Amino acid sequence: MSDNRAPNVITTIEAVVLDMDGLMLDTEFIYQRAWQRAAAELGFDLEDGFYLTLIGRTTTDGEAALRERFGEHFPVARFRERWAQLWHAHVVEQGIPTKPGLHEFLALLEEHRIPFAIATSSDREYATFSLRAAQLESRSHCLVTGDQVERGKPAPDIYLEAARRLGVDPSGCLALEDSEAGIVAAVSAGMYTVMIPDLKAPSEQARCAAWTVLASLHEAVELVSGLLIVRDQAG
Repeated sequence: MSDNRAPNVITTIEAVVLDMDGLMLDTEFIYQRAWQRAAAELGFDLEDGFYLTLIGRTTTDGEAALRERFGEHFPVARFRERWAQLWHAHVVEQGIPTKPGLHEFLALLEEHRIPFAIATSSDREYATFSLRAAQLESRSHCLVTGDQVERGKPAPDIYLEAARRLGVDPSGCLALEDSEAGIVAAVSAGMYTVMIPDLKAPSEQARCAAWTVLASLHEAVELVSGLLIVRDQAG
């Protein structure tokens, strides 16, 4: 665990905002497999390196990046239809696993009555379907999706909207993210940001932007528990 925690941060944390894919849910590999297979079926090579640059961004932004990379002849509509079929088929057959430590982390927040929101680049249909498949649909206090804000991550819009719905100033929020785009978005919104990388190792820029980088949500439980002890002692 990193040791760069601000000693007085606990006095400002009033809520938590969580990314969903790759942070709460182990879905990034499902998306990657569906996108790469759909692209291959259409005759395009969506290699790992380029796919990783799309993580954390909205579907619309990702599709725009594909068109820019492969040209205007890239069949976006057919691609979107096919990857969605592949994604849903996988989820229906195998379900959606949660990331290690998630249930313990949510239980900690609920025990201490810390409100939390989910801020995901997925659109509402996919987000609600995913949360339902993972039996988490009723756990969060609010859900903000990529299609509900004007600009997707790395713009701060989705985190600012999450704070607004929670009724908390962004400076009082702790955000947890797995992607660089998400880290930039949360930091730009003025939140303390914890990075827990998933498929892609964090860049030096992401490490510098994040308040701290952890290996798992188990470490996040330890971190927040320590902050709560400090808060309770101060109170």
